[in-house]
Amino acid sequence: MNTPPKRRLNPRKLLLSKWTAAQPQNRERHFLVTELIRDEEDNILGVELQAVLTQRSQQLDWRQLQDSERWLQGWR
Repeated sequence: MNTPPKRRLNPRKLLLSKWTAAQPQNRERHFLVTELIRDEEDNILGVELQAVLTQRSQQLDWRQLQDSERWLQGWR
């Protein structure tokens, strides 16, 4: 099985970045990073993504945004 190349991301530039779900669910296609989740040493562990359509929020490991089969950078 061929895995797609990882997209290089700077976690410190993720806040307020825009993302498109490659496989939208519940008509939620466009998302905005509304918060960075950090540990005690100020390392970024995850992000909070908010769906533009429904305002529903979800948290995930920021590295998951590198998976181009799940997330596309920008709104498309």
